[in-house]
Amino acid sequence: MSGGPIGGAELWGYPDWVKNIFFTTGFAMILFTCQVGQLASQVNGSLNMLDYINNYGCLITFYTAMLLEFSGLLHSSYLVQYLVSAISGKKIESNEPPRTALQGLWYWFRCL
Repeated sequence: MSGGPIGGAELWGYPDWVKNIFFTTGFAMILFTCQVGQLASQVNGSLNMLDYINNYGCLITFYTAMLLEFSGLLHSSYLVQYLVSAISGKKIESNEPPRTALQGLWYWFRCL
């Protein structure tokens, strides 16, 4: 697991229950990701709402994000998922119903 301790590691004398909560479950990485990737912009946006969204930099960022989302470029990560699944020999389990032919065509068009 990313960010987890290696087996048998001692971490500053913390008790096992603290290590299990924060490091074995990945909770410390979740907190780190929220603080670095989200919290600063959220606080800035909440304190200076109009200044934060009422500028060309934000508008350019928004349109770029919308273009990337619409293009499906980020769907190429599913190709990596299928590659890792094929290499490991583990089948991908999904709770979603199977795609229709049109949904499958649109999905693969966006992935490739």
